[in-house]
Amino acid sequence: MARMYVVLTLLSILPVLVFGQVLRIYLYEGADLRERGEEQASSVLAIPAMRGAILDNEGRTLAVNAARYDLALDPSVPGFAQARKSFVDRLSRLTGEPASRLAQRIRNRPSPKYVLLRRGLTEPQKEAIESWNVPGLLLEPEFARRYNYGRTLSHVLGHVNADGDGIAGLELQYNDVLRGQDGRRVVKRDRRGVIRSYVGGSVVEPRNGEQLVLTIDLIRQTIVEEELASGVEESGSNWGTAVAMNPYSGAVLAMANYPTYDPNTTGRFPTEARRNHAITDRIEPGSTFKLVAAVAAMEEGGISLDDTIDTGNGYRVFGRRGLRDTHGHGRISFEEVIAVSSNIGVAESVRELDGGDLYQYARNLGFGQPTWIDLPGEVSGTLKKPSDWSGTTKTSLSIGYEVEATPLQLLTAYCALANGGLLVRPFVLRERRDYTGEVIWTARQDSIRRAFRRRTANKLLPAFERVVNEGTATRAQIAGIPVAGKTGTAWKVHEGSYMSRRARASFIGFFPAEKPQVALIVVLDEPRTSIYGGLTAAPIFRRIGERWINTFPDLARQRSLAVADAERERTAAAEAVSLADVSGQPAAVAVAALVAQGFHADRPDADEAALTVVRQSPRPGTDAKPGTHVRLETDAVSETSITPDATVMPDLRGLSVRQAVFWLAREGVTPTIEGHGRVVRQSPDPGTPLTKKAVLRCS
Repeated sequence: MARMYVVLTLLSILPVLVFGQVLRIYLYEGADLRERGEEQASSVLAIPAMRGAILDNEGRTLAVNAARYDLALDPSVPGFAQARKSFVDRLSRLTGEPASRLAQRIRNRPSPKYVLLRRGLTEPQKEAIESWNVPGLLLEPEFARRYNYGRTLSHVLGHVNADGDGIAGLELQYNDVLRGQDGRRVVKRDRRGVIRSYVGGSVVEPRNGEQLVLTIDLIRQTIVEEELASGVEESGSNWGTAVAMNPYSGAVLAMANYPTYDPNTTGRFPTEARRNHAITDRIEPGSTFKLVAAVAAMEEGGISLDDTIDTGNGYRVFGRRGLRDTHGHGRISFEEVIAVSSNIGVAESVRELDGGDLYQYARNLGFGQPTWIDLPGEVSGTLKKPSDWSGTTKTSLSIGYEVEATPLQLLTAYCALANGGLLVRPFVLRERRDYTGEVIWTARQDSIRRAFRRRTANKLLPAFERVVNEGTATRAQIAGIPVAGKTGTAWKVHEGSYMSRRARASFIGFFPAEKPQVALIVVLDEPRTSIYGGLTAAPIFRRIGERWINTFPDLARQRSLAVADAERERTAAAEAVSLADVSGQPAAVAVAALVAQGFHADRPDADEAALTVVRQSPRPGTDAKPGTHVRLETDAVSETSITPDATVMPDLRGLSVRQAVFWLAREGVTPTIEGHGRVVRQSPDPGTPLTKKAVLRCS
């Protein structure tokens, strides 16, 4: 019994001990444990930042995040029951969804503490709902990237992945500044992980991304894309690329590829369509690379444009390599070598040049290295060091083979020719702005180095103008605007050998030729209509230039004036009449014939009408406008005392006024006539030195 009482006593004390322990925990550790419990039941949700917009040079929005919000509700939150009916009615009016359906959705919710009411609410709808101050509401933001102009400028803009991070183009290059910094919100989760509103939970607002403003104008970009697409289709090319730059600043004015893709639906297009050929494709430049040889030959070889080079019959062997021209040109000037793109002439111009010098000028002009444009994926091209050259490399390099470059590198080199010898860094980002629109960064012109002397550029410019005016690129001419440039044709390599009839055609030019505002390259891959850049790429250049000029007021004005002047010249030439030959005819008949042509001639006196015309001024066959005065000299002049010596004043007395005036005018003497009839007195006197003026007195 004693043991039983001891056990019962201990058992009766145990609840007291437990209660005491609970009371102790409640009084001394309760606050801390409650706080820890709240922490374990709460969770932090990220509030996505708004990705920054991308704008063109004129402020047009090219890429933007369209914000949408999902509306969720925790009906168990205190205070919601009282606001329930008014909330449902307001939401129905705001969204257009029937109030009965919204109420049913709340009643039949799968979770007692969470229900998704509406997806895809707009920013104004979200702000209206927040103004109601209804407890228990959760507005969860979702953002979708939108490219407002579809395929336009897609290779420059790039695109984003499903998480909203950039994976190509500017979206990738400037992803860190575009995406901003996410905010966060504290919410509660129940034991099943269902999120519900946490009244009083802390909220850190997101910091939206920066805006990017480009150097590219949407209108000009659209023109380039339209003309490039048309040119690729017309020539049957595999693809084409075109890039335009300001040759002084390096600002990219347009960059296009065809075929292209829509960044709004990237997955629907093949990988090849998303390739930016302008910066990712290494190509052998062909004749466009002759700029390097020309610069090196003039600066190191002492060649001038007037020097004569013998190109022979169109075929010549240099070392172990045979070179051909389209046909034999014989002995031509170095300027003509460039104009007709003679391979033999260019190879001859660098024959005595040190290989290291040719290599250095290629490096100075940016080959074998990236341009450092602010776009991802650029390749640097290839340029072999002289130590790795073979016996044919110098010859091949001079005409654009055994070297690889991107279209952008080639354009940058020609920008140096256009601006006087400076190699500039191309860029597409003009400025960055914060989400309020304040400018926080602006691009600066960056000249990498001086590639060659300004004097050399000035000397070479006429040769590259001649390429367009009368050489291989006449189809690149823009009416009223002088253009300089160079064509290129480069055979493609397949399995170690060049493929027959498979080539890349190109044209690089800039306008106006002096103080140019635009430098533009067009490259076509395997055109089927013709392999020559002057026949396929140059017309695309011309069509782009003709349409672009209207976007440059000063160039449009210059072209308008030039076209008007040319039209006046053509009209004047069309009106000019070839002067008839009336020599040997009687004076009366000659005058009648000239008047019939629309010219003026002095009618002869009665005693001169039958005299024969021996000379006329202007001469027969001269193109003269109707109304021109024609002076006639009859044989009566030769029968007078006029001597053939034109250094002294002849004796004009006895001649008719017309005969005397004809002789004086022929010798450049301006006569003053006093009276009518025949000359009776003259000043200066006969035999005195001939003067510029004379006075004739007649009776």
